[in-house]
Amino acid sequence: MKSRRNSALLIGCAAVALSARAPAQNASPPAPPYDPQQLPAEHGQLQQFTLTPRGDIDGMILTDGTEVNTPQHLSTEIAYSIKPGDTLIIHGLHAAALPLVQAVSISDEATGRTVIDDGPPPSRGRSAAPGLAPAEVHGRVRMALHGLRGEVNGALLEDGTVLRLPPAEAERFATLLQPGGTVVAEGSEFANALGKIFEASQLGPSRDELSAAEPPPGRGRDHPPPPPRP
Repeated sequence: MKSRRNSALLIGCAAVALSARAPAQNASPPAPPYDPQQLPAEHGQLQQFTLTPRGDIDGMILTDGTEVNTPQHLSTEIAYSIKPGDTLIIHGLHAAALPLVQAVSISDEATGRTVIDDGPPPSRGRSAAPGLAPAEVHGRVRMALHGLRGEVNGALLEDGTVLRLPPAEAERFATLLQPGGTVVAEGSEFANALGKIFEASQLGPSRDELSAAEPPPGRGRDHPPPPPRP
């Protein structure tokens, strides 16, 4: 009799434990507040990512020259979900006069993996930015790069380097950032497996015609530009 009670007690405890675990196992991620499929779709093949000076993905360039802006908080998820060469379906907001898309969802056509922007996660503080090394770059401009409002904030060189400038400085150096033009720049660069980002402190059409560029907002004038390379 005693053994039967013990068996019944064990079975009851096991049932309670399983019922307690069930909600956690069956819980699904919250649905996005809206359906990205309602937004216009862009189809294209990913050529490369664009990066911030911290090394985060902040956009993509498609092989047809379309520029796609993506939220920085999706950087890791995008890096694990898609890669250059993949054919993508991108739902988002399209600029009226530029081949520019602000992505809300990105799907890999072959694998079906989808990254959806559900908004930034709770703030956990910002990690330290990687060190930018003094460097020099020169090359031919493939295309201008743009921010969310369509403002020019840099250029993509033909070798894949992302050259960044504050929008006001990009406007001042607009003639240098025209497709097909040659640009020489001194500043700081950061490279990883996803690409190379270059922040210009001086630039011009040649090494003998360099002009200083104002630092990005927040840097301040008390931060001297990186020393020139020997």
